[in-house]
Amino acid sequence: MIWKSLGRLFGVKPKPEPIFQDSWSPILEERVPLYLKLPEELREDLHRQVARFIASVRFEGCGGLELTEEMVVVVAAQACLLVLHREGEPYPKLKVVYLYPSTFSSVQTRVQPGGFMMESEVHRLGESWDTGTVVLAWDSVAHGSRNVRDAANVTIHEFAHQLDHEDGPTDGAPALASNAAYRSWAEVFRENYADFVQRVQKGKKTVLDEYGATNAAEFFAVATETFFEKPVQLHRKRPELYEELKEYYDVDPRQWSQRDR
Repeated sequence: MIWKSLGRLFGVKPKPEPIFQDSWSPILEERVPLYLKLPEELREDLHRQVARFIASVRFEGCGGLELTEEMVVVVAAQACLLVLHREGEPYPKLKVVYLYPSTFSSVQTRVQPGGFMMESEVHRLGESWDTGTVVLAWDSVAHGSRNVRDAANVTIHEFAHQLDHEDGPTDGAPALASNAAYRSWAEVFRENYADFVQRVQKGKKTVLDEYGATNAAEFFAVATETFFEKPVQLHRKRPELYEELKEYYDVDPRQWSQRDR
């Protein structure tokens, strides 16, 4: 109330809340099946976040891709599933999303034995940079959005990395609410990551994609994909990991699966 009074006194107008456009609902219904699983109250939360996301983030088409409203909405909706209850801008540090038609190339630098630096060209479906940038291949975005049971969603994966970036190092631990939350997260993720890597090395089948064994950051991103797309299986195989993700994202996708059935 005091802030509003001061704003009027000095002629500062409050920033208007972005409006969710009517034309976006049919896009979500047709192109984002997870949207249809959401209970009504979460759909309203998603509408609000999508509007804020689109108002605050710049989209650019690359490699000859001509951006459409559908592309922007599909990316925004999947990204905002991770921040349904966040106040303000969904991703306050995110500046731009670059979309390529398909797989794109980037240069990867690795330190070799002896300290030598080696650069190589790698082909990617997505990248997330801690400078406020996400790069995505549109065909992978569209495929990941359509198939909601394979736990392979490049948009959710890369935006999990964006959350990981927010508190500094990209280490598999996003910004949490308290020291107690960090301790619990560290214990659960350390134990589950170590067990997961061991199972992958032995060639055992896992509910998580083996790419998560790359490092702790990729484990968090892969676990997030699985949490949203294979929640029942993840809870059954790794209940403590599921509960940590449920606490962090403040949603329980298992309920959406039951609703779907």
